[in-house]
Amino acid sequence: MPVDMVHEGRPERRFSSPLEAFARTLAGVAPWLELAGLKAPESEVQAEFREMSCKALANGVDPRSPDYLQFGAVGQTLVDAGFLALALLRAPRELNAILDPEVRAQLADALRATRSIQPPQNNWLLFSAAVEAALFALGEAWDRARVDYALRKHMQWYVGDGTYGDGPAFHWDYYNSFVIQPFLLAILDAVGNQEDAWRAMIPNVHARATRYSQVQERMIAPDGTYPVIGRSITYRGGAFHLLADTALRHTLPQDVAPGQVRCALSAVLHRTLGPAETFDKDGWLCIGLAGHQPSLSEAYISTGSLYLCATVFLPLGLPPDDRFWSAPSAPWSSQRLWQGNDQSADHALDP
Repeated sequence: MPVDMVHEGRPERRFSSPLEAFARTLAGVAPWLELAGLKAPESEVQAEFREMSCKALANGVDPRSPDYLQFGAVGQTLVDAGFLALALLRAPRELNAILDPEVRAQLADALRATRSIQPPQNNWLLFSAAVEAALFALGEAWDRARVDYALRKHMQWYVGDGTYGDGPAFHWDYYNSFVIQPFLLAILDAVGNQEDAWRAMIPNVHARATRYSQVQERMIAPDGTYPVIGRSITYRGGAFHLLADTALRHTLPQDVAPGQVRCALSAVLHRTLGPAETFDKDGWLCIGLAGHQPSLSEAYISTGSLYLCATVFLPLGLPPDDRFWSAPSAPWSSQRLWQGNDQSADHALDP
């Protein structure tokens, strides 16, 4: 794959970019890979992607393969071992239970290889915790202390109204959605019942996620744009990872209807993936938010980083008859309010 980087001061990112692309994409499509009961032609596409995902995973965790994804070689691989762990937790059958035993063993070794990387005091703690949660799911020995530390620190960093600080300080960015809240939910899903203190966190973490997703839905403007603030804005629609996750979990706020979220996220997809020069001539994502905009890059951004945008596809894990898909199209909050409309969110758009 190409590795485009605007800033050449972090050459080690060339080693981690393929893992970024693979793990972040897989984290987004894992619920769809796991979904049972689809009918043709979608089931045929799903079968092809299941096969490709398993083959890619087998190659990526095999140290003998030229496609080995260099786990533990540079610090960034901890981040994307975390996203790979997230994918595994979201597809427990397709990306865990049915894997060949040798692949499962190599996957566990790959995840353990990132333990030598010391995470800073911010959202990176959750990548270490997710790795341990995935090892637990694989039936391997796991380190409870890494999970406990990450969870307790994030409870300390809660700043109110559904929002966590990214470390001790609050940041105006989308990291509550890119990483913090989806990872807290997935980690507690996997191991929350293993300790009384973790189990006690679950109601608050879920309530905060629902509140933050309410804020996220309000941030999507009538035309599908949203505030361009903070780091990593080139992750495009990944800014709404949490909103997509709460839709998948059926934990949207009561005043936010699934149909309006479908329409809002669809608008975001069109605004961020539709502009010219979003993809290069070979189909790889280019650095930018709405097209090719290298000036929006940070030193840690490379081609693989951009694929966090795949997390907006999480609702594909809902069956076709789910209200997310079957409900009539409806205006999202900013559309309805800026039109002067005071009708219920369940009101369908006119044809």
